[in-house]
Amino acid sequence: MRQSGPVLELTVPRPAPPIPRVPLAKTFRRVNRFARLNAFLARAMCEGMVYRALPGRKFDQAAKSRWLQVLCRRASRLLQIEVGAEGRPPTGGLLVSNHLGYLDIIVLGSLRPMTFLSKSDVKNWPVIGAITTMSGALYIEREHAKDVVRVAKQFEEVVDSGGVVGLFPEGTSSDGSGVLPFKSALLDPAIRGGWPVTPVWIGYALDDGSVADEVSYWRDMTFFPHLLNLLSKKTIRATVRYGSPTSPGTCRKELARSLHAEVCRLGKLRVDSRRLKPRGNAQWIE
Repeated sequence: MRQSGPVLELTVPRPAPPIPRVPLAKTFRRVNRFARLNAFLARAMCEGMVYRALPGRKFDQAAKSRWLQVLCRRASRLLQIEVGAEGRPPTGGLLVSNHLGYLDIIVLGSLRPMTFLSKSDVKNWPVIGAITTMSGALYIEREHAKDVVRVAKQFEEVVDSGGVVGLFPEGTSSDGSGVLPFKSALLDPAIRGGWPVTPVWIGYALDDGSVADEVSYWRDMTFFPHLLNLLSKKTIRATVRYGSPTSPGTCRKELARSLHAEVCRLGKLRVDSRRLKPRGNAQWIE
């Protein structure tokens, strides 16, 4: 009996998935705003260097915070951020806010002159690091508890001169669906100085995308791709709700808990948001 040979099976390759097309208007916005962003950064660099070099010009911390407000307002227009505020911005002391990403500084800074505390990594970012330094930013080594003492002295210089220091005591950013527990170490200068502390909630709305995935800067997102995508958005709506300035009391941990609860209330969020995970492997001093 004759045996049949092996059966050959012919496989037809599947067609590659189509490459998603980016709408022309979205591409134009991205290219146009990227060019304008480079012009904005170049102008800011030149202004900062001129302000520092001009003889007889007092470019102290107060002047730097006023210049930062100008920069933040320009950046808001460039990125088409519509900022709405409820309540009154603080006139002194500390401002404590939830944190969704780098847009928070632009939004809060556009509403009043402020000095922000930032992680030390930002100082070394090309161009942006130089601009943030010239605009008066304070830096902290997040992993080193002893650095709080140094930063506390800088807080005193700003607040005693009538300025406002902005803090993000979550220690990292989130998607905005809740508020991570507040760390209390940086609130200690307010207790020792008796400064008022103002709680603030900030949130965003986006018609053509997801706030958690495209506005918030968290998890293991990479800055440049995130920014490029953000430049393509038609309009970003930001809402800032200021609470009432509160007395710091005598216990920083209790102050951190009460401020956290108030920020959650302002944002109409649940107080218990421990389910949120911080971005990357962020560490923060207690």
